[in-house]
Amino acid sequence: MPRILLTTTSFQDTPGAHHALLASAGFEIVNERGPLPESRMLELAGEFDGFLCGDDAITAAVIAKSLPRLKVISKYGIGLDKIDVTEATARKIPVLFTPGVNHTTVAEHTFCLLLALEKNLIFSSDATRAGTWKRKTGHELLGKTVGIVGLGRIGKEVAIRARAFGMETVAFDLYWDESFATAHGVRRAATMDEVFAAADYLSLHTNLTPETRDLINTKTLARMKRGVIVLNCARGEIVHVGDMVAALQSGQVAGYGTDVLDQEPPPADHPLLHAPNCIVTPHIGSRTYESVQRQAGMAAENITRFFRGEKPHAQANKF
Repeated sequence: MPRILLTTTSFQDTPGAHHALLASAGFEIVNERGPLPESRMLELAGEFDGFLCGDDAITAAVIAKSLPRLKVISKYGIGLDKIDVTEATARKIPVLFTPGVNHTTVAEHTFCLLLALEKNLIFSSDATRAGTWKRKTGHELLGKTVGIVGLGRIGKEVAIRARAFGMETVAFDLYWDESFATAHGVRRAATMDEVFAAADYLSLHTNLTPETRDLINTKTLARMKRGVIVLNCARGEIVHVGDMVAALQSGQVAGYGTDVLDQEPPPADHPLLHAPNCIVTPHIGSRTYESVQRQAGMAAENITRFFRGEKPHAQANKF
């Protein structure tokens, strides 16, 4: 009987058919509350035939210590930056993942953050509850320009919703989909700097890579309009924390809405938790009942198919 480490909390906490699917596979399931740091993963390494993971630190050291028992890693979600895929590939460990299951709900969350910032939602709600009836004048989205870095599945859904709000859209992506751009009125930027210069709202939907780590920093922020709003439903490490805090304090950035941080969960003194005009949500952009069931179902099917000798829905590495 394969022994599986299940760490993703939204899989565990959200009811749905994915629980029965995993139970019917006959695995021995061990639940942990992730995301787990490398230290905890190293403690558990070597005890499992498979990982059904979220954003746990599955480093080269964790993979090496997990052998020879570890046979497969099934990622709940699409971001693979916490998994050393190169090491897994060298060790011939399949890394399975779940593309195409959360793009609509993450795009909705992006607009949730944007509307909350532009309509002063948090301030207004808190003031009303406190009985002060203080009011701030907000902004409408109509006629504004949203710049999208990464026009993949999520970026495309943001562009579709931006058009419904009467916004202009400019985007940069290395793998440009001209048919989509034409159909939805998206202007192609030749460089990211062109997106930075044009955007009233900058929305980040790119993978975390060595090239995108700290992409949003003092230099790139200076290329943006004063008073830009930055939205991050991708990875926290794409934005340099200290530089963003300084830009919020100076007014170069009018608001930062993020669902992701460089440390998750963050320490109580994390700078963004105390920065002005900053909304931080706890990585819940894809945490809806509908999306969780799609992601969890695919992740569970991936790992059960693997142990049955069948082809999974999606595998990130080849060997």
